Amino acid sequence: MKVLICGAGIAGLTLAWHLERAGWEVELVERAAAFRDGGYMIDFYGPGYQVAERMGLLPRLLESRHLVDELSYVDRDGRRTSRLTLTSGLEQVLSLLRGDLARAIADDVRAPITYGASVESAEQSAHGVSLRLTDGTTREVDLLVGADGTHSRVRELSFGDVLPRYLGHQVAAYIIEDEALSRRIGTRYRMLTEPGLMAGAYALRGGRLALLFLHREPDPALPADPAAVLRRRFGDLGWILPEVLSRCPDPPELYYDQVTQVEMERWHQGRIVLLGDACQAVSLFAGHGATLAMAAAWVLADELAAGGDLSAAPARYQRRMAPAIADVQGFGRRFIQWMAPSSRWRITVRDLLFRLAALPGGDRLFVNSLSAGGHNLITSRSGLLDGVRQD
Repeated sequence: MKVLICGAGIAGLTLAWHLERAGWEVELVERAAAFRDGGYMIDFYGPGYQVAERMGLLPRLLESRHLVDELSYVDRDGRRTSRLTLTSGLEQVLSLLRGDLARAIADDVRAPITYGASVESAEQSAHGVSLRLTDGTTREVDLLVGADGTHSRVRELSFGDVLPRYLGHQVAAYIIEDEALSRRIGTRYRMLTEPGLMAGAYALRGGRLALLFLHREPDPALPADPAAVLRRRFGDLGWILPEVLSRCPDPPELYYDQVTQVEMERWHQGRIVLLGDACQAVSLFAGHGATLAMAAAWVLADELAAGGDLSAAPARYQRRMAPAIADVQGFGRRFIQWMAPSSRWRITVRDLLFRLAALPGGDRLFVNSLSAGGHNLITSRSGLLDGVRQD
């Protein structure tokens, strides 16, 4: 069986890993010109952690993890206003750069990846899908998978104009090299919040510092000069922000996008199926995107490996994944007011909750609240994906 996966991110790469080991002929295309390193830090846990363990990736991920032993909020002078010390219950929570997770999977995938290309057209028949790619080449495949993100080209071609749900915020992230600032931040994730604004910083290996910015923006249109927008919105907030914003790069080194969710009644149409953020984006506010992407890829591969009518497997995959996606998307919408508070009283209440979580045992309860749910997603239906890794 032949499959073309459009999108070589976490979801697409994980699916490729499983299908090639199940005997499929796999090819990936990725519209980016090269592999996308970096990205912002993620907390990786839950069902995605279980999938990574079954894939034999944990030793590599443990080497790539960044030690974060404290989450703290600071004021404009850099004084800590609240903190949560992370000391227990964290064995299965890894702080990783998104790009490091994707790289660990990619290095274990044998399938070819064509960069700088996407799907230009797709025509289905009873026996497969005829594709033309943007590089002018054609393919005949049994299955087309759109794992190409919230701005999915496969979704546009096959499902029409599905607009992501804009959550009223825009996000930016970039990395600078500054050994002094990296040491100053240390093994802590530090954040400053003002109504409608959040800026965070965390140290990386090699004297680097990663920055994350989130701001409320009623207009979903992306600015022509995102670096200028960040300097205007955050430049006078104090702390380390004037210094780091003076070194803010332009895209593509600066990641800048809307914060959105993708909600669809159907994730599949015949022999075309969507995966990951193309149909399941939960948003930065929910914080489960990478783990759910790997879980969804596991479930789709499991259903495809079960055999029978190929066009029926995507429907079974959606039935298994959809409840978990809906739950996490709902959590993300509820969490907006706490991650990016719109008023000072919400900031005060959030700091109080952090202080309560800092009481004995509070960090374990915090981790449990992050990790709960979704573990049954990776119980294999076919049995073909259980057991030891297949090389």
